[in-house]
Parts: sequence; C-alpha cells; structure tokens
Amino acid sequence: MPWLGQAFDYMIDAWQRGILMGDLLRQRGNNQLRTLVNPAPNVLNFDYTLMIDGRDLKPAVNYMLLRIEPPAGSHTDPAKRPFVVFDPRAGHGPGIGGMKKDSEVGMALAQGHPVYFVSFLPAPVACQTVEDVWRAEAYFVEQIISWHPQAKKPCLIGNCQAGWQIAMMSASQPHLSGVLILAGTPFSYWAGVHGKYPMRYMGGMTMGSWVVALACDLGGGMFDGAYLVDNFEKNDPANTYWSKHYNVYSQVDTASTRFLAFERWWSNPTLLSRQEILFIVDELFVGNHLTKGKIYTSDGARIDLRHIKAPLVLFCSRGDEITPPQQALGWILDLYKDEKDLIAQGKTIIYAMHPSIGHLGLFVASAAINKEHRKFISSLDMIDGLGAGLYEAVFEDHASDDIILRFEPRRFDDLRTLGGNSADDDRCFEAAALLSENMKGLYDGFVSPFVRPFINKPMADIMRALHPRRLQVLSLSDNNPMVAPFGIWAAFVRQTRRPVPVDNIFLAMQQLMSEHIVYFWDDVNEKKNALVENLFFAFYGNPLLQAVLGLQAREADMKREDFIP
Repeated sequence: MPWLGQAFDYMIDAWQRGILMGDLLRQRGNNQLRTLVNPAPNVLNFDYTLMIDGRDLKPAVNYMLLRIEPPAGSHTDPAKRPFVVFDPRAGHGPGIGGMKKDSEVGMALAQGHPVYFVSFLPAPVACQTVEDVWRAEAYFVEQIISWHPQAKKPCLIGNCQAGWQIAMMSASQPHLSGVLILAGTPFSYWAGVHGKYPMRYMGGMTMGSWVVALACDLGGGMFDGAYLVDNFEKNDPANTYWSKHYNVYSQVDTASTRFLAFERWWSNPTLLSRQEILFIVDELFVGNHLTKGKIYTSDGARIDLRHIKAPLVLFCSRGDEITPPQQALGWILDLYKDEKDLIAQGKTIIYAMHPSIGHLGLFVASAAINKEHRKFISSLDMIDGLGAGLYEAVFEDHASDDIILRFEPRRFDDLRTLGGNSADDDRCFEAAALLSENMKGLYDGFVSPFVRPFINKPMADIMRALHPRRLQVLSLSDNNPMVAPFGIWAAFVRQTRRPVPVDNIFLAMQQLMSEHIVYFWDDVNEKKNALVENLFFAFYGNPLLQAVLGLQAREADMKREDFIP
C-alpha cells in the first residue's frame, strides 16, 4: 500500500527535522551564553569604530556612538549627508537596524552616505534618566555635524522607542537634525479603535505603574527588559506558542540561518533603570503627557513637538498591533488645528502607510518595504524642497524593478478616517492615569520601603537569571548534558538527510494540524482581547470611580477656566 511507504518516509523526515531543530535550539542557547560574556554585544552585520562612549560623558549613560565602516570595495563620501540610526531600547539589545545587508544601515551605505549607529550596553548607568540619554544623543549629533562640515544636517532614523526619544531631543534642540525618519514610533499612546490594539489597555488592567515600580525594587533598582519582551509575545500567542518554532521545524533545512540571526536579537533582553522605565510608563504610555505638553526637562523647559523644525517622515502600518496608525499619526490632530495651522508653522510631515506589515517589519527593512526605505534615502533632497504641509508617500511599482515615489497632499480629515477615541474613551484612559498616580503613591509610601531593604544585587541577579525567558533559552545549550549531544546527532543527520516529498499525505496532515492549532490560539486571543477591552471600559467608565478620582471635578475646573478673561 502506497501510504505505508509515505508513512515510513514521513517518520524518517520528522525524526531528522526534530534532531536538526534540537540542534538549532542548542546553537541559540550557545549564542546567548557568548552574549552574556560580551561586555558590549550587538547584532550589527557591519564593521564599526567606537567614536564616543557615553560613560565618559556627564551625566554618564550606557549609550555609544559607532561609525559604521563601509564594506570592502565600497566607500562613503564625507560631504554627503550623514545618517544616524537609533535602535529601540525596549527590552531587546542593539543592532536590528543593521543586522543584514538590506537594512537601514546597509541601504544608506550603499548610496555612499556616512553612517553612524547609536548603540547601548546591556545595563544602564545607575539612575540614568531618559533626559540624560537624549542629551547624550544630542551631543553625538553635534559631533557628527562637526565631523562633516560640508554636508547637510544629518538624517536621524529612529525605530520604535528610539523614535520618540530623538523626537524629544529634536524638540528640545531643533537646530541639530536635518530630516527625521521615525518607524513604528508611538506618540498618542491612548489612541486606537475598539476591537483592536489591546496593548493600550495594559496599564489600566494592572491599575497603573505600581507593578513596574515593584519589578524595579525586586530588580535592585533595574527593570528587566525580559518583561517587555514577554508583553510583545503575549500579544500574539499563536506565534509565540506555536508558529515561530513550527515554521522553523517545518523548513529546518533552509530557515536555520534566519532563525539564529533573529534570535540573537530577540532572546537577548537588556535592562533599564528605574528612572527610565517609570518615565516611559508614567509620562507616556499611561499618562499620555507628550502631546499634551506636560513633560518638562530638568531645567524647567517644556517639551513641545511643535518645536521640531526638521521635516518628519513617519512609517506606520495598518497591520502593526504594537504601534497602530492612530498612535503614530494621531498626535498631528492633537497639536495642530488644521492643515493651515501646519503650513503656518512651516511644518512638513510625510507619512507612509503600509497595508499589512507588522511592527518589526517597519524597521528591519524586510523584503516587503526595503525598496521604500531605499527610495526615501535617495529622496531626501526632494523632501527638503517640499513646502510645508501634510503629505502621504505613495509608492508605485515600476517595470525596471524600481519604484516611483510621490508625495501627495493630504488633509486632516484623511487622518480622521483612521478612527480614534470618543470623548468617553479618553475619559476612561484619563481615569486609568489618575488611578495609576494614586496606586503608585500608595506603593511608594507604604510598600516600597519594606521591599527594598530585602533585595541586594546578588538576589536581583538570581531572579533575573531565573526569568522564564532566559531559562528557556539557556537551558537548551551545551551547558545541559542532555542537549549537548544534539550537535553530534545533527552532524550525522545532515549527512543522511532524507527530506520527504512535498506531496506526502502525512506532510499535508501535519500542515493541516498546524493550521488548526493557529486557529485555536487566534480564537483564544481574540476572546481574551475582547474581554480585556470590555473590562477596561466597564471599570474605568464607571461614573462613581471617575468621581472618586476627581475626574469630573477636573473637567468642571477646565470649563470654568474658559470663562476667565
């Protein structure tokens, strides 16, 4: 019977793939072990020279400025506009913006531009703040300008978290940047639509930032970025618990290199200081203070995004669940009355809306958008020449395997069609922010003083080492005697590899089973997200809670202020 032969072939193939998959996980663990002993790890795929070490600055920070060296056989022109790539420090390590040839770093180098990369160390300098960091970044940019006196002002590329950080820097010191390209960067942290983007409810569901403060106390004053990575993974359980590893297992002969390269970045959580993470949570994700003009520098100056003079290019995607378009673009509606106001203030804002790509794809220059990144890099002079206003970047495929880029004027009504919060929705988020302030005050006053004395550095280090995210990676390495033999077994399997034919019926059944598992997890996730959303609005929409928090009194005071001459 033919199916018996297919069954035997499938069993051999499945067994071999299992051995090769086990060896991949072993290699991933070994890579992580090497990362732990590297004082300045990154995943850059280019040679570089350390130009400035932020630990030598005052105040000191754990950031560094690297000059990327062009590959052999190529060169850069110092008179061309420099590019500076800022990677996100949101739990992961540095280097994703230059992890491969087709990356933000690689595409700027290919066009002859001097390229610099702002990297960071695994642990922050004690008590460093977000302001300390962007002031150090401003110093980096000042030095780059002095090194290239004949060039135009640098183009600053900020990915995700790094985007709002350099935007704050540019608002505080608007004379530094030439063009800002921000990929997947949130500014309006409450924005979104019902039925999507459940991460915006996270702060409210934990009743605020006191949980983050507790994590910092248990970490000896440091916040473990592994918690942030977990938050990303919980947003897509189908991928986390099944698809990511199944896809590698099912294509183990071809997917190994890409898997190991990505995991070097994804499975390498870094640390943030207590001051940094509480600023991020209190002022941005829960408080939403950036677009309200409620964030002040240490010398009392208010950070106002309207002070940014450089043209802004905003990459976003309808498929981005981490930074949805409303969070990437909604701040424009918050800060400007209309298009005339934008033009009157001499502001040029360009946005590019991808229909489906995910968050990471916006700045790792995946195959879906690397042409768009390359086109923007070659079009900066045209962007400089654009008049003030709001534009959408429209890409058209061309027969020559290139694309045509047009900047089409847009109105604020085009942004409003994306949807957004109602007044009642904003009131719920405001209630969550007020409750967060109260809970954090209670924690700081009555709990934290009893937690901190019991935590020392060795205890904090042990708790971080025992985090499930680290354990699941490091336990599958050569340090585990049950895993080490996979290297020998895999070498034998590669010599005798017998891939199953694609028309094997059991391979089709395997794929069908995988699709059912993904469907199950997607269904669970959809129901969970709906429950979280309903609970959030039911709890924070309660008029009694809003009254207890003083929200209604605040609104009444604001209305009375309208009548004060």
